[in-house]
Amino acid sequence: MLLLAFDTATPAVTAALLDTDGGVVLAAEDQVDARRHGELLLPAVDRVLRTAGVGKEQLGALVVGVGPGPYTGLRVGLATAAALGHALGIPVHGVCTLDGIAHAARLAGLQGPFTAATDARRKEVYWASYDAAGARVDGPHVDRPAEVAERLGQVPAVGAGALLYPEVFRDVPAGMPEHQSAAALASYAAAELAAGRPLLAPTPLYLRRPDAEVPKNYKTVLPA
Repeated sequence: MLLLAFDTATPAVTAALLDTDGGVVLAAEDQVDARRHGELLLPAVDRVLRTAGVGKEQLGALVVGVGPGPYTGLRVGLATAAALGHALGIPVHGVCTLDGIAHAARLAGLQGPFTAATDARRKEVYWASYDAAGARVDGPHVDRPAEVAERLGQVPAVGAGALLYPEVFRDVPAGMPEHQSAAALASYAAAELAAGRPLLAPTPLYLRRPDAEVPKNYKTVLPA
């Protein structure tokens, strides 16, 4: 089966195509630009398919990162996945973005328990903790970095959130992933599906309210 994966929950706009029969990534593309998710995603998907010589009608399933992540960027990937899945009549699976980063860290050689953290802005991080086998055992959460370190102690940490706060995350191994990789996301999803473990629904993990909200009290501008 051909599995197309993409994620826009971090500053990276990333897409990859994986052949689940051999576990081979046929094509992948990663671009880091936190302000242009909407402009970059579909062209990235198109280039990945063209590079692999695959038409959309040949896809068997979609995988999309469901966050946690900032509202604006995250919804680009989820809306695109929903539209493509509906148009092609194929299933759409969700994967926690932190699980994809954690899987990439394992593929890069990280051993033992660790934390994956991404930038949540407002001087906070999205984070989750993983055991020695790479399974998520806590999270995802959104907290201030010092609160994460207080709860978990000094275990190794990966991801852009850990790199942003070196005074708190003091053990950040070299050569580990900073942002999401759709290739790792697809690999993780394929392994979970092959093992018969269900993936998440393609719905967002926001963890907190968006910055833009409807005003609660309107001022009267017309006479009663």
